[in-house]
Amino acid sequence: MSGWLVVALVATFAAVALSAWGLLAAGSRVVAPLARADLDRLPRRWRIAWPLLARLAPLACGFMGAAHRERLREQLARAGFDASLGPEHFVAGQLALGSATAAGALAAVLLLGSVSTFRLFAAAALGAALGAAFLRVGLHDRTVRRRNDILRQLPHDLDVVTLSVEAGLNLGAALAHAAAQGPPGALRDEWQRVLRDVHAGQPRHEALRAMAARLALPAVSSVVAALVAAERQGASLAPILRAQAEQRRTERFLRAEKLAMEAPVKMLLPLVLFIFPGTFAILLFPIVQRLFFEGVL
Repeated sequence: MSGWLVVALVATFAAVALSAWGLLAAGSRVVAPLARADLDRLPRRWRIAWPLLARLAPLACGFMGAAHRERLREQLARAGFDASLGPEHFVAGQLALGSATAAGALAAVLLLGSVSTFRLFAAAALGAALGAAFLRVGLHDRTVRRRNDILRQLPHDLDVVTLSVEAGLNLGAALAHAAAQGPPGALRDEWQRVLRDVHAGQPRHEALRAMAARLALPAVSSVVAALVAAERQGASLAPILRAQAEQRRTERFLRAEKLAMEAPVKMLLPLVLFIFPGTFAILLFPIVQRLFFEGVL
């Protein structure tokens, strides 16, 4: 394929993309404008692409059903994005990244010179699928990291809340103390969100249950259920919090032991594929060389 044809195809694609952007900018509006504080919570790549995502969000609404929207909202909540990123914006990101990767795949096929309808269609479909799946994988990885961070930090924060309650503070002040003194992380953000909901007029037990529903972690749900039951029954919070902190710490040690026992199994495949062949080659090279010089081989 000549270079002029490639340039013409790239120029055509750029013209179509700019025309589509102009139509979206003229005929659509932002679905849910974000405040500056909510926008700053997003990762940098999302902030950069936010003007495009805001324009594509109305178009993305047509690709989602009610069940898909609710399921995606739950996944965004577990990743900590529900306050700053809606399901339509995430689908818009999938559409934008899928289109970009499909265009890149088409350009790669055109530059190779051997062009056919099947190859162009396969490259575009594969690029779009990879671009859409990339955001899903990134969302899952962030959810796993956030869950591990919360489970690792929960015993420490429960100890802080327990000491604050034993010092004479009520539960709200103890949670505020844990949110103020705790290290930056996902759990601290969740405590601060609970306090904001309470200050906005939501009952504390409803704010705690909303946090448990967002995180969908059995450990957090157990802590919230114990706190709500203790407040309703008028029981002392300090023994319950101390027992919950001890139980969460035991569960953390058990998870660490489980990961330690899984490490040799996970290391087996890299050992067999990468380390053992190199080791055998280094050990057998002098023997093979000696046999070669003696005429045996």
